[in-house]
Amino acid sequence: MIVDQAVYRDGRRLPCGDLSDELDLLHEQGTGFLWIGLKDPTQDEFDLVRDELGLHPLAIEDAVTGNQRPKIEYYDNGHLFVAMKTLSYVEATSDVETGEVMLFIGDRFALTVRRGEPAPLAPVRAALEHAPHLMEHGPIAVLYSVMDAVVDNYVRIDDELTDDLDRIERSVFSAEAQGNVQEIYSLKREVLETRRAAQPLVDPLTRLLHGSRLPSDAVPFFRDISDNLLRVVDHVESYDRLLTDVLNAHLAQVSVQQNSDMRKISAWVAIAAFPTMLAGVYGMNFEGMPELSASFDVGGTEYHYGYFVALAVMIGGSFLLYRAFKRSGWL
Repeated sequence: MIVDQAVYRDGRRLPCGDLSDELDLLHEQGTGFLWIGLKDPTQDEFDLVRDELGLHPLAIEDAVTGNQRPKIEYYDNGHLFVAMKTLSYVEATSDVETGEVMLFIGDRFALTVRRGEPAPLAPVRAALEHAPHLMEHGPIAVLYSVMDAVVDNYVRIDDELTDDLDRIERSVFSAEAQGNVQEIYSLKREVLETRRAAQPLVDPLTRLLHGSRLPSDAVPFFRDISDNLLRVVDHVESYDRLLTDVLNAHLAQVSVQQNSDMRKISAWVAIAAFPTMLAGVYGMNFEGMPELSASFDVGGTEYHYGYFVALAVMIGGSFLLYRAFKRSGWL
């Protein structure tokens, strides 16, 4: 649907009437431009502006289909088509949501197409309308402002990912070692979402900077966008490697803890096996076992001591095994 459309002349917003009439007037006067904003448009909605703006069929197909790789394309009619991924950080779940924004830039018009909820363009339009000195530069000002807003959002998400990564590092390498694999994999997925949005935009933006399509006074502004984008890409690549190291460290800690637990279990099983073995031997009730009839006489009274000796051997042997395992670090 068309969310907003207006004519901008001398940095001021003016109401937009019939598209064909407005474009003819803009071309005649040689000043000002038309800015149309669409959100999740259908083919029928695109047909309303396609013929009037003379958009290239391939660019229209990309905009209608959506889910495009970030790119910048020039067409023979002088139009510029830009596709970018937009990102949004959800504080409640620490998730990164992905959307899409596409721009058609012509001589006297700018058409923005947004898909998904992340990174709405209304604040960008409002900021430009309060900066007439930028709006006077025409459609190239829209291109710069939208790209700058998208990349600035990458920078903000980069900061959020840094905080999440620091928190996971502290939890994994703390004394309690509370990190969990699901949280690490979740953050790796968010880093991957950010990388998929930012990295493919580097080469097209570099070609745009080194081409001849940008006005010379606009190059420094787009170079600033490129610098921020490259910084984000460098960061997310390092995050991915660091998260892999954190995951390996966490799995190593889990393995060490499991080995420690198995040693403790094995030690207690060995301690319990010794008295169990003796009790099993004496539980067979053979008549020929001398310990069963062992006794001594005190004042004409016979005392059988085999039972107590067997108990003493069980307790003593278990205690010696416990001391041995304790000394070796198994307990």
